[in-house]
Amino acid sequence: MRVLVVGASGLIGSAVCAKLSERGMTIVRVVRPGSTLASGGGGEVVEIDLARAVEPADWLPHLSGVATVVNCAGTLQDGPGESTSGVHARGPSALFKACEQAGVRRVIHFSAMGVEKEQPSSFSQTKLEGDRALMARDLDWVILRPSVVLGPGAFGASALFRGLAALPVLPLMPKTGPLQVVRLEDVVRTVEIFVSPDAPERLVLEIAGPEVLSFEDVVGTYRRWLGFRAARVIRIPILLADLIYRFSDLAGAMGWRPPTRSTAQKEIARGAVGDIQPWLETTQIQPLALSEALARTPVSVQERWFAKLYLLKPVIFIILSLFWIGTGIVSLTSGYGIGVDLMQRAGADILAGPSVVAGALADILVGLAIAVRRTSRIGLYGAICLSLFYALAGTVLLPELWSEPLGPLMKIWPILALHLVALAILKER
Repeated sequence: MRVLVVGASGLIGSAVCAKLSERGMTIVRVVRPGSTLASGGGGEVVEIDLARAVEPADWLPHLSGVATVVNCAGTLQDGPGESTSGVHARGPSALFKACEQAGVRRVIHFSAMGVEKEQPSSFSQTKLEGDRALMARDLDWVILRPSVVLGPGAFGASALFRGLAALPVLPLMPKTGPLQVVRLEDVVRTVEIFVSPDAPERLVLEIAGPEVLSFEDVVGTYRRWLGFRAARVIRIPILLADLIYRFSDLAGAMGWRPPTRSTAQKEIARGAVGDIQPWLETTQIQPLALSEALARTPVSVQERWFAKLYLLKPVIFIILSLFWIGTGIVSLTSGYGIGVDLMQRAGADILAGPSVVAGALADILVGLAIAVRRTSRIGLYGAICLSLFYALAGTVLLPELWSEPLGPLMKIWPILALHLVALAILKER
């Protein structure tokens, strides 16, 4: 059987591809442009920007011989290269129409729990639009509406809960609704059942775990699994929480994907709790409680490393960006005279002033490049090259800087090490 999986590099999509491949199916993995390597697993890989593939003709060439389509694509919030309307509604609508034209009967589509009841954000609004677009087609569709999906992969909520679990205190945001989290394995098993041509059709199923937990309960369960002692809970004031969400939106505008953007603020307030009885009766799946599921999974040192690094990552990138921008600003203002003096000591003469200005502008450009996700890797490499250049130039022109009490050249090496750490943890998938 040939199955086309949209969103094949995501948490659910990658797990679905692995399971269906294990069953001997031929998988066509549809991934975002530039994420081919992330999809892994062999088979055919197709790069399509779902938000721009809004005509059936964009999909028809890839549906030849396909028996089933599984749409796992999703995005939390609008931003650079991210369109909730394109990913959840317009792109899928074109895909569903193309399936109808190509004779691909079975379509499994991932939505989100509770979107038919409340739509507090563009995320849930466009998810519902995608659901309705599929229901309007003459197809053997199945719409799956999972709660918060947690799995071994460090994606989205799974990553956030791990990161919060590693903190010595738990900062709890206000207005967090109850959660009925579900294991990734149960979600994948559901797809495995419905991918068959003779499986039930025209169903809308909510998928969730057997227990209703608070946000604090979920983090506490992960803490116990990771072997950390219970954390003291600090309740974040509403004004500070709003500031965090707005700062996260700013990071989102620069291409990053923090899980604490304003969409999360709106969606988490309504929680994720649903009626799972139809799902249980249709699939005969017996979902495990989160604590029981985690107890069956051994904790590795990589898990603890990731948990402790997760919330340090934004700190590292903020510090590096501000460091380079700040040094450039200081060089152009209060430190300009000191810089000119150093350059004159090095023999720059009339080029002392222009050299300081050029170095300052280079520092600022590097800092800005690090701050923007799309150029961050270039910025980090630029910072490393600049640091090595400063170390080499200082050694040749002013070797006495190595013996100065404040160690301006000695400090380059830990700075270099931090840039290498940033490069190592830059990719999210």
